[in-house]
Amino acid sequence: MRSKVLLSLLVALAAPCFANISIQTTTLPNGVKNDSYYGVVTATGGCSPYTWQVSSGSLPKGVTMTTSSSTKSATISGTPTKAATYSFTITATGCGGHAAQVSYTVVIQASAEHVVDLNWKPSVSTDVAGYNVYRGNDGVSWSKINASLAASTTYNDSTVANSSTYFYATTAVDTSGNESKKSNIVKSVVP
Repeated sequence: MRSKVLLSLLVALAAPCFANISIQTTTLPNGVKNDSYYGVVTATGGCSPYTWQVSSGSLPKGVTMTTSSSTKSATISGTPTKAATYSFTITATGCGGHAAQVSYTVVIQASAEHVVDLNWKPSVSTDVAGYNVYRGNDGVSWSKINASLAASTTYNDSTVANSSTYFYATTAVDTSGNESKKSNIVKSVVP
C-alpha cells in the first residue's frame, strides 16, 4: 500500500511538467526601416525553463530574438535594415517537452507615415529634471523611446508603423536621477 501512495505522490508532483504550454502573444507590431523595433512574446503553462526558437521563416533583417532571464518571454528587437514583409513562426517548448507555436507577419515599412502625439500633466514635484517615454506592444513590456530626457510634457512618436497598436506610459525623473513609477497607460491604434 505504501508504494501506491508514493507512486501517486510522484505522479502528482510530475504532472505540472506535462501540462500544455501556450503562447499568449498573438500579434507583433509592424516596424519602420532604420528605426528601433521592439516586441515581446510571452508564454504560460507547462513548466519552465522554456526554450524559444524561430521554427520557420525569418525575423526582419537586423532584428534578433533573446530569451528573458525567467524564460517566460522572448524579446524581438533591433533595427530593421530592409523594408519587406516577414512571416515567421515562433515556438516555445516547456521542460516537459510540450511546445506551442504562433505564426506572425511583420511588415517593415520604408518610412513612417504616421505620428502619435503624446501629452501628459506635469509632475507636481519641484525637482523634476525631465520625463521618459515608454512604448510597448502589450501594455506590460516596455522600451524607452526617447534618447534623452524630454524637457516638456509632450512627445511626438514618429517611428510608428501602419496597422499597429502601441501602448505608452511616461515617468518623471528628478535631478538626482530617480525615476517615478510609470503613469497611466494609453493605447494608440495606428491605421
